[in-house]
Order: sequence, then C-alpha cells, then structure tokens
Amino acid sequence: MAEWAHGQRRIVRHVGSANDEVSLGLLMAEARRLVDGDLQGELDLGLTVPVRRVGLLGPPSVPGLFTGTGKRARRSVVPAPVVVKTFSAVLFDAIAGVYDDLGFGALGDLVFRDLVVARVVEPTSLVDVDRVLADLGRVAASHSTRRRTLRLCCKGLYRERLATLCYANALTLGDLSLVLYDVTTLRTQADAEDQLRRVGYSKDRSIDPQITVGLLVDRLGNPLEIACFEGNKAEKNTIIGVVEAFEARYGTGRLVVVADAGMLSAANLKALDDAHHRFIVGAKVSKAPIDLASHFRWHGDAFVDGQLIDTLTPKVGANLENPLSTKDEPTWDPQAHPGSWRAIWSYTAKRFVRDNMVVNKQANRAQAVIDGQKTTRTPRFVKKTAGSYHLDEAALARARRLVGLKGYVTNIPAIEMSAAEVIGAYHDLWHVEESFRIFKSDLAARPFFARKRDAIEAHLTIVFAALAVTRTIQTRTGITIRRFLRTIRPLRSATIHANGTTQTLPPAIDPDQQATLNTLTQHRH
Repeated sequence: MAEWAHGQRRIVRHVGSANDEVSLGLLMAEARRLVDGDLQGELDLGLTVPVRRVGLLGPPSVPGLFTGTGKRARRSVVPAPVVVKTFSAVLFDAIAGVYDDLGFGALGDLVFRDLVVARVVEPTSLVDVDRVLADLGRVAASHSTRRRTLRLCCKGLYRERLATLCYANALTLGDLSLVLYDVTTLRTQADAEDQLRRVGYSKDRSIDPQITVGLLVDRLGNPLEIACFEGNKAEKNTIIGVVEAFEARYGTGRLVVVADAGMLSAANLKALDDAHHRFIVGAKVSKAPIDLASHFRWHGDAFVDGQLIDTLTPKVGANLENPLSTKDEPTWDPQAHPGSWRAIWSYTAKRFVRDNMVVNKQANRAQAVIDGQKTTRTPRFVKKTAGSYHLDEAALARARRLVGLKGYVTNIPAIEMSAAEVIGAYHDLWHVEESFRIFKSDLAARPFFARKRDAIEAHLTIVFAALAVTRTIQTRTGITIRRFLRTIRPLRSATIHANGTTQTLPPAIDPDQQATLNTLTQHRH
C-alpha cells in the first residue's frame, strides 16, 4: 500500500509477495480489506478476537514524519499467507456418495466405509490407510480401531448384508435370471501351508500358498456373491455351492448360470440340471471330434465364417444319440435325448487366424525340441519313442482340423433360446473377467499378508464392497476407475493460514470434471 505526499510516492505498508495465482488472489483480497478498514476508520480483518487498530499514518506528534528529519515510526507487517495442507475432499465425497447410493451406509460403520473408499483410491496395507485417508481430507481411526472393524466384518455378517444390498441394486438395473460365474486364485505371503492357504494350480506356476475365490456377478459385471475356498480346490468343485447359496438366500427360482470350460464336468452339469437351473458353459475343443463326427462325415471339415452347428454332446462316453448314419444334426430335446446335452459349435475366420497362429507356434516349438535346438519339458505335438523325440503328426492334424471352432454346452432347448442367443449370453462372461481384473489389479486383492481365516474373509469383504463401488462408478461415468481417479484426484482443496486466520478454499472445477461428477449424482433417487 502506498501514498503520494509532497510529490513523492511512499510505501506505507507491504502486504506480501506472490509467486502463483492462489497467493496473488489472497494478497489482493487482504489488500482490499486493509483499504476498506482505513476508509471506515477501523481495520476489520474478520477475526473473532478484537485486534488493535494500527493507523496507516503515525500521529501528528511524531516529528519528521513527512519531512524526513525525524525517526520513522515502526509499522506492523502482515505475514505472507501459507498453505497448511491440501487434500482431495471432492474425490472422497464422490466415492462415499456412491457407497451410500448402494445402501452400504446401512452397516452404520464409518470406519469400514473409509477402508472401502481408501481401497478404491489407493490399495495399501491396513497400517498405511491413514496416509491415504489424510490425502482425502479424512482423519483415520486408530490402527486398533481398524483391526476391530475387520473382526466385526465377520461377527457382524457384513459380507451377507453387502451381498443382499448388491442383489437389491442389481434388480433395479435389469433381469437377474442370468448370472455369470468364474474362479481365480489369490497368492498369499505365507511361508507354509495351512487348512485354507494351500499350494494349488497357478497360471504363473507360483509355488506360494494361495486361496481360491469364486465370484458370481450379474450380466453387467456387478458383484452378487463372493466365496473363499482352499487354494488347491479344483475350479469345477466350487460352482455348485455358490449357486445353491445364492438361490437359497433369495429364492430366485430357475437361474441361467454362465461359466467357462473350467466348470465343465458331468457332476456339475447334472447338479445344476437336477436343481432345475439352466446352464451355458464353454465346451473343450477336444470334444469337437465326438460332437461333430456326423457333420465331418457328411459335410467335411471346411467351414464358412459365422457358421453355427447345433447338435448333441454326450453327458458321458460315446455319442450314441447322434449316429453317423444321420445326415441332419438332431435337435436336442431333454426327453428324447436323456443321455446328451445340447451342444453348439461356432466357427469364425477371426478365431481361425488366432488359433492357427497358436498351433503354428506350438508346432515350431515341438520341431525345435526334436531337432535339439531347445531343451525344455516335452511340449505339445511331441512324442517320445525308443528314447528319441518325434513329431506327433496325428495330434497336429487333429488340432489343425479344429482351429476356428468354439463350443458351448447348455440344457436350454432351441425353442427357448436360439444358438446365437446362447453364444451371446456366453460372451457376456467378459464382464466377470473384467470384474476379476479390477478385483486383482485396480483393487490389489493380491498378494495379502493375513494369516487367520477371519482376517482373510474380512479382506475379501472390503474388496468385495470396493468392487461394487468401482463397478457402479464405471457404469455411471462410462470411464474406467483409473481414468476417473486421474480426473478427480487432482481437484484439491487447500487450507490456508493468512494474517491470523485459517480458511479452507475449494478447488476450481473445470466443465469436464464437473460433468464427470454430475454423472455420479444424476443416478441418485
């Protein structure tokens, strides 16, 4: 602040210096308040505690004030404002709003809610959650309180209550007569096996103890049920218990259960059929020569892009209900064909290109082993006789004959669902696969360090709730959770201390960010 006196400009008060737009705005606001205070005869800084008024000019009795012959009066200096902290309150409020929209607030546990929100934003350990919540503007509960919340997850039946709320929300989004099921494994950081954490099949050939997790979702990928099994439990031995528990809880009646070929077993299909459920499962390519024996005899093994073959597959053993003497493929009927299921085989040129490339790579690898160029475990298409390796020409020919084919097994008659509709329903499995990708990657469900079963179940309960929130955010916004976080997390509120006062300023939100936030709230009832 300055004044003009005796033809000269004199600095009366220095408010501060700014090096960014935020500081400049604060300094300008402070300067306006100082000027207004002098015009009114009182400097009002907006403080609750009265502040002694400091005049801009010294009293007339001070000698040499304007002439420069006397001592300059000492004036007070307003300290520069400082940023106390910044935090992403907008992000926390957005995710917590979706949590409440799903009805999860009915649990009445704010600590559990904070753990779920933190899992969505930045998966981390229970010890490090306070850092994530602080970045979101929340004060985390103590570590002991967080541990008590995990114990309460099991005692309070949080998993069952959350599943019921997920089911109610899924009902508002569409028909639940069709559900999707899949299984994955979660690696643990255990030195030794126990009754739950066991060494089992792993795609990455890990020898760490693991657990097996089954996930049931609706056709949009929203989670409905989650179950935990021993790490060495076969995938096909998990589906019946999960489906039966789901049906018993809600009394849904007849379901259409869609699963991949890993669930295909005679016992599973019989159990689902005996419970009056419908199923659509992937068929193993090795079954094609049996199912398509009649087709190969009468029509050869040349297919056209998009060709569908609706036929039968034996429940066990040989295909006795589709004799080679019959040129036309039979239409499956549960009464007329009690020893078979309905099988649909589809051929696409795109799948042929992909499968053929895989077979060629396997054949080249087999030849490299036979020629001694590579030493590895015996690959496909290699057979060993009399101590030497040979190319299995018959197996390679069979594989080339079946490239481009994909099979589906179901107990839904053709009069109720066409072959194209069956295939379309099966292709919805990508939703459950995407949910598992979110489950394991974005929500970092693995690896984990919990030892006791209750702690493991609590961990899965938090991730299950976080998955429901994440899927809802993606459905409403139309973008992935990673992009959502990249868009909203930079919106940071700031707590600033200036001239004895502390205030919190909200972030500036651009139109695109506001549009993203609006998509979350416009779905609320």
